[in-house]
Amino acid sequence: MTALIVVGVLLLIVILVGAVASIKIIREYQRGVVFRLGRLQPLRGPGVRWVLPGWNRLIRVDLRVVSLTIPPQEVITRDNVPARVNAVVLFRVTDPIKSVMEVENHAVATSQIAQTTLRSLLGREDLDTLLAHREDLNERLREQIAQQTTIWGVEVRLVEIKDVEIPEAMQRAMAREAEAERERRAKIINARGELQASEELRQAADTLTLNPASLQLRYLQTLLELGADQNSTVVFPLPLDIVGPFLNNMMRGSAGAVTNGTAPPSGSTPHI
Repeated sequence: MTALIVVGVLLLIVILVGAVASIKIIREYQRGVVFRLGRLQPLRGPGVRWVLPGWNRLIRVDLRVVSLTIPPQEVITRDNVPARVNAVVLFRVTDPIKSVMEVENHAVATSQIAQTTLRSLLGREDLDTLLAHREDLNERLREQIAQQTTIWGVEVRLVEIKDVEIPEAMQRAMAREAEAERERRAKIINARGELQASEELRQAADTLTLNPASLQLRYLQTLLELGADQNSTVVFPLPLDIVGPFLNNMMRGSAGAVTNGTAPPSGSTPHI
């Protein structure tokens, strides 16, 4: 009788342990892929699920976005420049059954596809494109990787090239090239400024030539500016069209004095 009680107690303990082990909890961001004796069963949603050990097998699939870092890849660009490029891939599972049935490990497979695609695509581009057009390269990488992963039920959300390492000699050459480009732009800007200034001066000269009074006012303004500097000596040139009338009057006055028999003053010049 005692032996029967012991056996009954042991059997009850085994049943309780089996029942506890059969209870599986699937979280809200997970889905359960169940195989019963090797046969695929309908997809299990979140909540408490009963999975009999030895009879059923449950595989939890995470539906959250996964950040996958691609290790640095040695790439030789189209213009024969060696570079080390690393990137990050963001993906998520959209079809849990395909992610289990079509590929052994969808995360590892996505990483391998991303590495090979990165080397293949960047090897067909030159260094300038790699450095200056990353957004376009990122989109092309995402499209090519997604073509492979879609059949696995994996959606590639984003691919970003994180860093591009090039040899130091190439960095120095690029720095010299950038410096030369800046000098070229500075010379062009300076030449354009000289051209615009000369054009403005020509237009100002044409305007002053059409109106002699404006030219005289400009000279007077220049005299005031020179006088403000408190210089001891001021040399101010005058054009002949301004001093010409005064010289003509002096010449006519001197000629009249000679005609009347009046000698010109000492030190005066009878003619010019």
